[in-house]
Amino acid sequence: MRILPFLLAGTIASLSSLIAAPAAVPEPCTAATSACTEWVTLGGGPSRSLIYRSHSLDTRNESVRRALIMVHGTNRNADHYFTTATTAAFLGRALDDTVVVSPRIASAEGSCHDALDTNEVSWSCTGDSWRSGGAAPKNPDLTSFDFVDAILRKLANKSTFPNLRAIVVAGHSAGGQFVSRYEMANRVHDTLGVPVTYVVANPSSYAWPDATRPLATDDAAPENAKGAWSTETPHTKFSYGPFEAAACANYDRWPAGFQNRTSGYTAKTSDDQLKKQLVSRPTTYLLGQVDTLPLGGFDSSCPAMAQGATRRARGEAFVKYINERMGAKQAIQIVPECGHNDRCVYTTDAVLPVIFPK
Repeated sequence: MRILPFLLAGTIASLSSLIAAPAAVPEPCTAATSACTEWVTLGGGPSRSLIYRSHSLDTRNESVRRALIMVHGTNRNADHYFTTATTAAFLGRALDDTVVVSPRIASAEGSCHDALDTNEVSWSCTGDSWRSGGAAPKNPDLTSFDFVDAILRKLANKSTFPNLRAIVVAGHSAGGQFVSRYEMANRVHDTLGVPVTYVVANPSSYAWPDATRPLATDDAAPENAKGAWSTETPHTKFSYGPFEAAACANYDRWPAGFQNRTSGYTAKTSDDQLKKQLVSRPTTYLLGQVDTLPLGGFDSSCPAMAQGATRRARGEAFVKYINERMGAKQAIQIVPECGHNDRCVYTTDAVLPVIFPK
């Protein structure tokens, strides 16, 4: 019977077309509205915190090859940082194969008045607590670093993102402080099965690994640090020595140093382990060429001033110290013509390959 081969051939052709048809690529969600948000459950629930995201972290997506987590600054404006990150992804031609995430570290404590949803965690408002893995005031078993741990675990889930090859955790200003400390402290870096890199931009302070500080000479002299905007090359004329504790009793206490880590995410981690992770985990430090003025919430406290006169000088001195004295191989990049501005820094052409690795 000749009709059977024709039917069989037609069936095979139909099946072949179905098998060969490429899967539809989900459209990225890029508006800083509720349509681009979802919840991340913390501590087994019901506690939760909000994220903005360009693709759902709970829906299988084979098109995603990389992820960018962008941590906001002191204003807790995750919507703004989500827009910055998705704009950068568009400019870097990475929007379609990148999942962009901006966590909202909201607070209704003290002078902060964020509107919170049911079971939404209220993190600390002012000070360094949320920037350094401190516990939530009403949820003492949860720290701000646990929030990003949970995001990383969801991203690394092969059932959701089977083709994910790289994750970048980035932040600017207070978010840069968060990421610089999270890089050295987190306990999930080596457990995810996906490489993680860190990008720290323009923080006001760092967690120094010992009691040494830059001496106020050469490039660390205040007048030289403030005039450093004239070059795009990192300054390197720094020398280091003991700091006079009588001038600032808290200069070496966490999160400006390693001392007095008695609570929060890092309390049970040894100094040696923090140092090991600080120097071994791949990190790029971005410093605005003209971020040499005390603007944008500049930290002028004595522990911060012990690290240098400007944000740029603090970063240059810190990176040189951990590279030359501790054996790290961290990258430093001066971002041309940028001051203390996240959008300028993260949408600069030379920065795009750092936050969207191939």
